[in-house]
Amino acid sequence: MAAKIIDGKALSVLIQAELAVDAAAFLTEKGFKPGLAAVLVGDNPASQVYVRNKQKACEKAGFESWLYQLDANTSQSDLLKLIDQLNHDSKVHGILVQLPLPKHFNTDFILDAVTPLKDVDGFGPENLGLLTSGRPRFLACTPHGVFVMLQRYNINIAGKHVVVIGRSTIVGKPMALILLQNGIDATVSICHSKTVNLKDITKQADILVAAIGRPCFVTADMIKPGAVVIDVGINRLDNGKLVGDVDYDSVAAIAGAITPVPGGVGPMTITMLLHNTLLAAKLQVKV
Repeated sequence: MAAKIIDGKALSVLIQAELAVDAAAFLTEKGFKPGLAAVLVGDNPASQVYVRNKQKACEKAGFESWLYQLDANTSQSDLLKLIDQLNHDSKVHGILVQLPLPKHFNTDFILDAVTPLKDVDGFGPENLGLLTSGRPRFLACTPHGVFVMLQRYNINIAGKHVVVIGRSTIVGKPMALILLQNGIDATVSICHSKTVNLKDITKQADILVAAIGRPCFVTADMIKPGAVVIDVGINRLDNGKLVGDVDYDSVAAIAGAITPVPGGVGPMTITMLLHNTLLAAKLQVKV
């Protein structure tokens, strides 16, 4: 039997409509809209498309949005000045610094400069630390999107063995931490490029999350029949085709459920960014 498709695109439309209702209620109550500032340094085509999509989603959901596009040769000190300005701008509730940054930037230093209450990407040390300690504030958008997909598709997580391939602070580590929270209660294994006997571990997974950044890396012989497969990867082949980290056709033939690429996790990342921006606006009003 072919795998059930976990349609992130359709789900993101539904959740963004829910967020639009909440944003309208916030505007009525507080007199202003939740606001997201995006900072884009350089002319990376993929980043430009991604930021544009975020702006469109903000507009459709009734959020304010601003784009600060800087030349690739912008100095680190000038970028830090802009972030400081946005940190102190009461109209801006969330700050997104689009990654990757040009190589002359210290990415950790830049992300650390975003005030934690506006760190809607959830990448900063305070928000990651709160998640680690079981007191989450802003969850990193991509793993949060994965978690919501599992919830909305009624996929049982508690007690299940989840294997995450990838250990980045953007996806792999926060994904594991989210699933380990009390009340979610997954059993989590994290694998990476140095893992020995990787296939033996992935074949134990009830839920497999692939976030390794290698096209079609996960093949059917790595999957337990009936497993749920979440493909976080997005890779462009030489022929221009977009593929994930999972060899979709072969894996879909034996998996119980699977996310497509494109149209799976990607739209949910943007959706959870809106969720975090609205949450940030509510928290800053209280402060």
